[in-house]
Amino acid sequence: MTPKLPPGLLVLERGWLSANNILCLDGDRATLIDSGYVTHAEQTVDLVYHALAGRPLERLINTHSHSDHIGGNAALKAAFDCEIVVPAGLHAAIADWDKDALLLSPLGQQSARFQHDRLIEAGDQIDMGGLVWQALAVPGHDMEALAYYNPEKRILISGDALWENGFGVIFPELLGEADGLASTRATLEMIARLPIDIVIPGHGAPFAMVDAALERAFRRLGNFQSNIEQLAWHAIKVIVSFAMMERRQLPRDEFPAFVLGLPFAVDVNARFLNLSGDALAAGVERQLLLVNALQRRDGMIVAA
Repeated sequence: MTPKLPPGLLVLERGWLSANNILCLDGDRATLIDSGYVTHAEQTVDLVYHALAGRPLERLINTHSHSDHIGGNAALKAAFDCEIVVPAGLHAAIADWDKDALLLSPLGQQSARFQHDRLIEAGDQIDMGGLVWQALAVPGHDMEALAYYNPEKRILISGDALWENGFGVIFPELLGEADGLASTRATLEMIARLPIDIVIPGHGAPFAMVDAALERAFRRLGNFQSNIEQLAWHAIKVIVSFAMMERRQLPRDEFPAFVLGLPFAVDVNARFLNLSGDALAAGVERQLLLVNALQRRDGMIVAA
């Protein structure tokens, strides 16, 4: 059962192309956390407009810079002229619109360019929804990511650092940029030390069974640490699934080229799996069909 949130918090739960949008209402003030994917931006603006019920949107704050969390920033700025606040470590990547650093080019994803107005960093406090929140560093999935924690109500807005069934792909480890596995463990250990009654994740419904979620997350992390190839396969499947959800469908004979057109998939395969291109594409197709993430229909590969 979804736990009851304080009256000033509203979660707009989204599908897997878009992260959840968390609307924090405080009288006639409103703050939104994360903005979804760019192809859903019009829908995001509409959802937020109706949820605001006439209030202005004062601020938009991001947990991190992946495309499914920042893709609606530009549209929300245009619609509401809100202030955009991003984690401090993302300043240069966003200011320069570095598509590699933002993982847009490697993952074959897109986002509308925006400029931020202000930075927030770990240790800062911010008033949202009538509550005072602490910004917490949660590196691993994204080394610059922040979560937002309210000790009074014991609520964590976790972004992709903790879901009910896991956490976001540990990109820095796979790209050789940082020790993402160790950072993810440190993040989970930090979260485990906090008194938390409710987690509002970046994907999926808010949940109260925090200890069980942490147990699952530590178990998954342990599997990845003992078998890096498992993490590589997991990441490639996630990225191909995401790309297919955006594409919707394509002829089956074009699927191998589609997979090999994703620089991240090619790079991670070269680093950890060393498969031929044909074997990689065939393996991804087979595994995604097995879990019903993809389906075959009339000569087409279709996102389920």
